Amino acid sequence: MPSFRTNITTHEPDLYKAAIAMAEQAEAAALDAGLSGRLVELVRIRVSQLNGCAFCLRAHTNDALAKNETPERLAVLPAWRETSYFSEIERDALALAEQVTRIADAPAPDAVGTASSPLTAAQAAAVAWVAITINTFNRIAITSHYAVRPAA
Repeated sequence: MPSFRTNITTHEPDLYKAAIAMAEQAEAAALDAGLSGRLVELVRIRVSQLNGCAFCLRAHTNDALAKNETPERLAVLPAWRETSYFSEIERDALALAEQVTRIADAPAPDAVGTASSPLTAAQAAAVAWVAITINTFNRIAITSHYAVRPAA
């Protein structure tokens, strides 16, 4: 297998700027739909956990803590289904984000964004877009081999 060690953002900066703009629009849609900034960060962190993106995990964990997320909830996020730390809306958002991320493993749930879900259709769409955009950034960071080192 060939070795690919190019920072793709430096070779196609306009595409990277477009990805940033899409992520900003996805976050704005989530906030406009009544979702919290904390939930947006939980989705970003969970997706980054699934994809193994250390760069995005570090960045969005710091962002979540700045938005008053608790270390305890972050610690149990990989096992969110096994806890009572997360609200019904958060649980539905995390489930949807996981299904968007693992799209080949399971289709998107029919109940998300319907009467049987605490997420409205607008909220479900926003969560899907947040998951899509962080999946994009995970792939950019991993493909480009972004450095992840402890703070000095």
